Amino acid sequence: MTPAPAVPVPTGWRLWVAGARPRTLSAAVAPVVVGGAAAAGLPNPVWWRAALALVVSLALQVGVNYANDYSDGVRGTDTRRVGPLRLTATGAAPASAVRAAAITAFGVAAVAGGVLCLVVSPWLFLVGGAAIAAGVLYTGGPRPYGYSGLGELMVLVFFGYVATVGTTYVVAEHLSAAAWWGATGVGLLAAALLLVNNIRDRVTDAAVGKRTLAVRVGDRTARVLYGAAAVGGVLMAVPLAWTSAWALVALVAVAPAAVLTRVVLRAREPAALIPALAGTGRIQILWSVLVAAGLVVGS
Repeated sequence: MTPAPAVPVPTGWRLWVAGARPRTLSAAVAPVVVGGAAAAGLPNPVWWRAALALVVSLALQVGVNYANDYSDGVRGTDTRRVGPLRLTATGAAPASAVRAAAITAFGVAAVAGGVLCLVVSPWLFLVGGAAIAAGVLYTGGPRPYGYSGLGELMVLVFFGYVATVGTTYVVAEHLSAAAWWGATGVGLLAAALLLVNNIRDRVTDAAVGKRTLAVRVGDRTARVLYGAAAVGGVLMAVPLAWTSAWALVALVAVAPAAVLTRVVLRAREPAALIPALAGTGRIQILWSVLVAAGLVVGS
């Protein structure tokens, strides 16, 4: 394996921005965009709630990233990685500070989500609590599910269905087929985002006993699954056409998804997969914006 070039370590606030892994934040923005657009076709949407839903989603994603950095760092599973800066493992920030950053981000999500629960339904406290628990237990706790190959499934559930359908519900207090189909597309693309990350880290994860989905199913199968999730997510624009034919414009993202699938299938070095991570995030945003525009125009 070719050694990865040394990455300059930022300082000050730039260090914490890098630790938040901004390339993954599309997974937080996309469900709110699509869920909000699905709410546009329902009676009496309340749009300030969408803004709070975005705060919740972003804070949860940042919290997950910091919590993952902290937990993997203290477990010693992040010492040989290619890709984004790991604050704890590299010693760029004290573990206690990274843990505090995760707690702060989850706290922001809890406060913003609590407001939505109070104005919409107290039952949403259960959903919010489950989302925070899922973020913490991804790589934290005695039996982290991210070490058991369940990460992609949980991303599909929480950053697909819960975040997208949840946004529609808090904005309009009703649900629609568009919210569910949109959630499937968003969730599959979010799963593809995590999957390419885990394909990149497969060898080092296996070496430290971190049995992600890519480790469990093997390199080639994981790469095929990436293509199925990326292209399949984009194709969810087809059932959305029953709500608005304009949603079909999002199918333009099929071409870049196919190109990235080819890159992932052919890449030999872990570093060669880093552009696919950023590219998958861009496809998710492109698809979400186009689907959202199509739903709004057709509402």
